[in-house]
Amino acid sequence: MKRLVTYTLFASVLLLGACGKNLDQNPKYGLNAEAVYSDPDNYIKVLAKLYSGMSMTGNQGPAGQADIAGIDEGFSAYVRVLWNLQELPTDEAICGWNDPGIPDLNKSEWNADNVWVKGMYYRIFYQITLCNEFIWQTRDEKLNERGFSAAQVNQIVTMRNEARFLRALAYYHAMDLFGNVPFVTEEDRVGAFTPEQIQRAALFEYIESEIKAIEDELTPASSVAYGRASQSAAHALMAKIYLNAEVYTGTARYSDCASYCEKIINTNVFQLDDVYQDIFLADNHTSPEIIFPVVYDGLYAQTWGGTTFLICSTLGGSMVAADYGVNGKWAGNRATKQFIEKFTDTTEDSRWMFYTTGHQMDITSMSTFIQGYPNPKFKNKTKDGLNGSNNATSAHVDVDFPMFRLADVFLMYAEAKFRTGDQSTALVYMNRIRERAYGDASHNFTSLVTQDFLDERARELNWECTRRTDLIRFDQFTGASYVWAFKGGDATGSSTDSKYNLYPIPTSDIVLNPNLQQNPGF
Repeated sequence: MKRLVTYTLFASVLLLGACGKNLDQNPKYGLNAEAVYSDPDNYIKVLAKLYSGMSMTGNQGPAGQADIAGIDEGFSAYVRVLWNLQELPTDEAICGWNDPGIPDLNKSEWNADNVWVKGMYYRIFYQITLCNEFIWQTRDEKLNERGFSAAQVNQIVTMRNEARFLRALAYYHAMDLFGNVPFVTEEDRVGAFTPEQIQRAALFEYIESEIKAIEDELTPASSVAYGRASQSAAHALMAKIYLNAEVYTGTARYSDCASYCEKIINTNVFQLDDVYQDIFLADNHTSPEIIFPVVYDGLYAQTWGGTTFLICSTLGGSMVAADYGVNGKWAGNRATKQFIEKFTDTTEDSRWMFYTTGHQMDITSMSTFIQGYPNPKFKNKTKDGLNGSNNATSAHVDVDFPMFRLADVFLMYAEAKFRTGDQSTALVYMNRIRERAYGDASHNFTSLVTQDFLDERARELNWECTRRTDLIRFDQFTGASYVWAFKGGDATGSSTDSKYNLYPIPTSDIVLNPNLQQNPGF
């Protein structure tokens, strides 16, 4: 099943080409757009390009015809830039590379010209541009003009709703990372215009309204094709925005978060995987836990970003690359002492996956890989110990990235219930996570305090692009209430300015668009 999806993803590049950095640019097609959309068989191929925008970087596999200009193509993958912006400025990761912009992320010293900030910003808006064009081409009047059958129209309308989900997901990341951003929909046709800036709270309302409009029209999780957005994927996105609503709008929405978590839980489609490690292996497309993946394939969806990056960047020193199903050790990312110490039991907690041989816990030099513990959580090995599909070189991996999974839903639900006064339900769902981690109830919580939710999310969801957002919700990302190695630039950590709770809009867009106002402090 996964192979069919990735074939389709790869086939889509025949239809769509690169889009420039500015928002008022048209997706470039190898064929005339009307010719493409006059054939109902082409819609799934174009939709696949939208999905592949979450994983791929261009139109020729790992390199060639890059989607995004101004950044190395291998650096520009959606998951890779998202991971860097969500993990490197936190206690969960230190990178040993001196690539432009990387040390600045580790030290919370970035500016509006940071290449990774720009890469994420333009990746998000490239994705939104593609989605807008597909949604425009699939509006009802166009489908009626083209004379499609009722069955064909129904299929295309479902695809249109998936595109609306993908656009909402991209806007969620824009809202979370950048705050007030340029705003365009399918109604804003490409041409000589500069997009208006939408305020963060208004963007929240837009995302909320979009998901509410499509949530019942998407395919139920019980019957959706692997890798495509289901009703439960939409519900998970809603739970995410409601969990952090107070950050985005100033008003807490924890009851709404709990309600959307219940929609997922009550489907009974998803279960916690029996083995924590299995969620991050080459055959994790079989996991009953993953609600919405970003799909990768070592043969048919090759990229130097995504999970290939997550695996290879974590390997170095005395680690053996073949043990992780790859052939390269990039000696980059490790965890800080402050994060490692959140694991109080290193022998029984199955989420303890750090590599310690030849490594010291303290980091006094970011560039010294043996300082800090590597976290080889993702592996290009199957549950049976076999390598991924690219056995010739294992240069690209099969591991899918779990954008949304059930354990996160359980943790969101527990926190939301706790914050609305229901400690008993919170205990039940926190302890379901603990029991999977330890194999029994021996380490279950008997009572809870607010900090427990932040720490349990760190242990369970480490290196899954949630840490920065979680720390901000708990008011521990900036300031001096919690410091870690190299926060603020000091090896021991120091206070940081609250302006770093948001990333700046890239200077290039500020210059080009007089409607945009830069985030405070940049």
